[in-house]
Amino acid sequence: MIIQLVENIEPQELENIRNKVHEIDYEVTDVRTSSNHYLICIGKKEFDIRNIGNLNGVKDIHRVSDSYKLVSRKWKVDPTVIDLGDGVQIREGDFTLIAGPCAVENEHQIELIVDHLVKNNIKIIRGGVYKPRSSPYTFRGLGMEGLKMFYKVSKSRGIKIITEVMEVAQIEPMYEYIDIYQVGTRNSQNFNLLGELGKIDKPVLIKRGMSGSIDELLQSAEYIFSSGNEKLILCERGIRTFENAYRNTLDLNAVPILKEKSHLPVVVDPSHGIGLREHVETMALAAVMAGADGVIVEIHEKPEEALSDSQQTLNFDESYKLAEKLRKVFELRKNL
Repeated sequence: MIIQLVENIEPQELENIRNKVHEIDYEVTDVRTSSNHYLICIGKKEFDIRNIGNLNGVKDIHRVSDSYKLVSRKWKVDPTVIDLGDGVQIREGDFTLIAGPCAVENEHQIELIVDHLVKNNIKIIRGGVYKPRSSPYTFRGLGMEGLKMFYKVSKSRGIKIITEVMEVAQIEPMYEYIDIYQVGTRNSQNFNLLGELGKIDKPVLIKRGMSGSIDELLQSAEYIFSSGNEKLILCERGIRTFENAYRNTLDLNAVPILKEKSHLPVVVDPSHGIGLREHVETMALAAVMAGADGVIVEIHEKPEEALSDSQQTLNFDESYKLAEKLRKVFELRKNL
């Protein structure tokens, strides 16, 4: 059960609600976000929900059987809107393209990519400054100095930034230089990191674990929400299967299921999902038709010279063509 409390609830009203919930043998957990105050109530006893819903201080009350309660669509019918400011939003009913390099390499590279994004009316850039690499001998990112340069170039042109956070100690130093924190597939169940990201007031994009189920992705989002941050985006990026003809198996089945189960926006990463440059466009277009609210792709002026993920990175011409097709396919989807 989720109880949404009125703003500035009186202490006595809150205590009275708590007592009524305890009377039916339910455990109560307080969740405070930047905009709302909730009580998450767990128990099995049957009761008349009106006995609590009619109490002073209760704004709304819902029965939610899902273990992931706060991110469930069963209580919040209106989809969550991620507002990044300056008219940039990620939300249901619209389509957002996020593009940029796998890794931030140097200032000239970022200047070229930002110019490309501006020309193509793409408002959000992706780019890693801390890179989780399978081999310790490969390029692992430029760190905070790279992020500061990334910020300087991108912000000068009005482009929003999403980048991956790898550990709790990076959250605070990165804060003023980014618009969205990304939790990568390897950290999707790093519950210490998820809990700390719940204490900030900036959006977090959570990628599905490479061997994770849909419910596990939703539980990861629940960790962040229950710690205080409602600004969440879910990302399908492919899972590991026995197939080795491509990098991952992009589970587009997940898109309508996530949209059905959760009120959070859903984006798809076809670059990591298939891992083959020649097929990224096809899977991106398929993601739109599956109902995704956005797509995140890797681009580089010269992919063959990229320091990481060159095999799945689009060049500028391919990126331009994809952006045009995505917008056309989204308009087609809206009119179906």
